Amino acid sequence: MENTDLIELCEEAIRFTQELIRIDTSNYGDGTGPGEEEAAQYVLDRLAEVGLSGETFVAAPKRHSVVVQIAGKSRDGLLVHGHLDAVPADPHDWSVDPFSGEIKDGCIWGRGAVDMKEMVGMMLAIVRKIARDEIVPSRDLVFAFLADEEAGGWNGARWLVRNHPELFAGCNQAISEVGGYSVSLPTPDGDSKRAYLLQTAEKGFHWATIKATGTAGHGSLRNDDNAIAKLSRALTRIAEYSWPQEYVTTVRSMFDGLTEITGIDDPAQVLGLLGAAKPFVEATLSNTSNLTSLSAGDLGNVIPSVATAQIDCRFLPGHQESSLDKIRELCGDDAQLIVNKTGTAVEAPIDTPFVQEMADALSAEDPGARLVPYCMSAGTDNKSFSWLGISGYGFVPLKLPEGYEFARMFHGVDERVPVESVEFGTRVLWNLIVKTD
Repeated sequence: MENTDLIELCEEAIRFTQELIRIDTSNYGDGTGPGEEEAAQYVLDRLAEVGLSGETFVAAPKRHSVVVQIAGKSRDGLLVHGHLDAVPADPHDWSVDPFSGEIKDGCIWGRGAVDMKEMVGMMLAIVRKIARDEIVPSRDLVFAFLADEEAGGWNGARWLVRNHPELFAGCNQAISEVGGYSVSLPTPDGDSKRAYLLQTAEKGFHWATIKATGTAGHGSLRNDDNAIAKLSRALTRIAEYSWPQEYVTTVRSMFDGLTEITGIDDPAQVLGLLGAAKPFVEATLSNTSNLTSLSAGDLGNVIPSVATAQIDCRFLPGHQESSLDKIRELCGDDAQLIVNKTGTAVEAPIDTPFVQEMADALSAEDPGARLVPYCMSAGTDNKSFSWLGISGYGFVPLKLPEGYEFARMFHGVDERVPVESVEFGTRVLWNLIVKTD
């Protein structure tokens, strides 16, 4: 592709990212937000400008997703997906309007700038160029612009997988968010090398209620069957429990790759070199459990019969049932565990031709770059697509400047993404999606 074409492609990706940020798609998790309808219509309008007919799917009022399919040659299909929703933002906390899409200090600012309207902007620019230039890619392509990821995808990816699996027939791999970003690491010769963390696994989750019951009564009387006391004992055991470290395949491969780059084989020292990426990685060395809310009683002089707490348990691939067994054990006879929602842990293969293609696409833009797998502590829509046998990877390629606090941007105040990083990512994704033969 001519250099002028690349520049125009990147300019479109930047503009689309800005314009998508200006559309408030805050997802409050309870259906009260504005939804994705306006953003979905924006995507449809941009597709129509180049003769593409995206298909809209409405899982619930205002919860719109758009899917567009591009016929390719003989290879297995690739799903490229991104979510249109974002977490809420309080303008009073920000130094800029979180829905401005303003370019300042070399960055695009606004809610969704890294999570993940920059990827949606790249996707939209690339699919439009494929259509304009009448390119027949080497593989079938499915571009999915999804609703509701921030609340688990029940009105987005999960709904589509359950109700329209035919949309993704023939897709064996998928790429989406929270991977492909760079970290600079020291090398044994005193130089530095960029590693790009490819998300090949993500932890699963149990969102559950811990419930203790007892005997209600007046606050002035002795009560040896106090629900709050029972719940407190159970929660103390859970809070004080230290989950043992266990390295799944992805984590072992990550440490192997980082050791090859740095010459350091002590995991603790290697983690210390990851900078802003450390929080993402550190939480994947074991299962985790965090207590997130409490509820008991209404009046100060009434002992309630029920006390509850909410827990967020994140488990490694292969630990879905054993993590629950441990929480139940810690509850003991004081409380019961009620699982409200579970999200599957997933792990994609690492030593595959497709992973090598991602590495090659990166190297074309950043010679000498090293692609290193890692496990994500949270989750993405790749969980839902795994039910269809699709191997999902986090690959939003961003070459990040030194000192940029990438992890803090997710759901954070003053979220922003460097313009040059989006331009870099657009070129890499073009190399991967279109140029790979």
